[in-house]
Amino acid sequence: MKKLLIITCLFFGGIAVSQAQQTSPVWPGCEDSKDVSACFNKKLAQHVRENYKYPMEGNEYIRGKVTISFDVTKEGKVVVKSVEGPEPAVNDAARKMIEAIPDMKPGTLNGRPDTRNFTVPFNF
Repeated sequence: MKKLLIITCLFFGGIAVSQAQQTSPVWPGCEDSKDVSACFNKKLAQHVRENYKYPMEGNEYIRGKVTISFDVTKEGKVVVKSVEGPEPAVNDAARKMIEAIPDMKPGTLNGRPDTRNFTVPFNF
């Protein structure tokens, strides 16, 4: 009888863990979107196009590839964790662009605000 009770508890506990409800952060303007993740990606791409300022050296733009890791915190704020790339000026411009992302509704895990990490490569 004890074995049956233990097996039942483990079974239902495993189902509860596997059915954790998770939602993505909601970018301003995506609140009524059917696919919040797709809207987030679209708004991020738009933000990059509108806010990245190419650094210049003399009369030429400096180009480069960067990988940016950032969190959307439980409070909905964007925090840059790392910017990796061979061009320091591009890294700095990319950091400033990500730091300009507006506050948003945070993602949730089982109904509670939860920090989410994103790592995105960019070619500028």
